[in-house]
Amino acid sequence: MSASFVYLLLRQILQMLTQLARDGGARDVELLVLCHQIAILRRQIRRPEL
Repeated sequence: MSASFVYLLLRQILQMLTQLARDGGARDVELLVLCHQIAILRRQIRRPEL
């Protein structure tokens, strides 16, 4: 149980450090990739037949 707690704590700390290390350019690229993924997923949805 303590090993899993230490793992979760370490994971949260590393996640916070990576968030602090990111610059605006990386965030912009991530937003573009996510928007592109959403566009692809929207194209895959079949429209109901009338």
